[in-house]
Amino acid sequence: MEAEAIKLLAAGLAMGLGAIGPGIGIGILGYGAVQAVARNPEARGPIFTNMLFSVALAEAVAIYALVVAIVLVFVA
Repeated sequence: MEAEAIKLLAAGLAMGLGAIGPGIGIGILGYGAVQAVARNPEARGPIFTNMLFSVALAEAVAIYALVVAIVLVFVA
């Protein structure tokens, strides 16, 4: 039963630690985008497009962590 508990703990740590970086990164991206739009409202379109692209790239890391956690739970 110890191996099962360690496997679940590893999956939880993989997901938890794997989501910290993207969460901080997306927060910084949102902050920067709001600051940029506040300074130059006419550039809202390109700023929003670039922000969405950057958020998608940052979120991909969290999705990879989720895949690793799922593999640890169901395969390992």
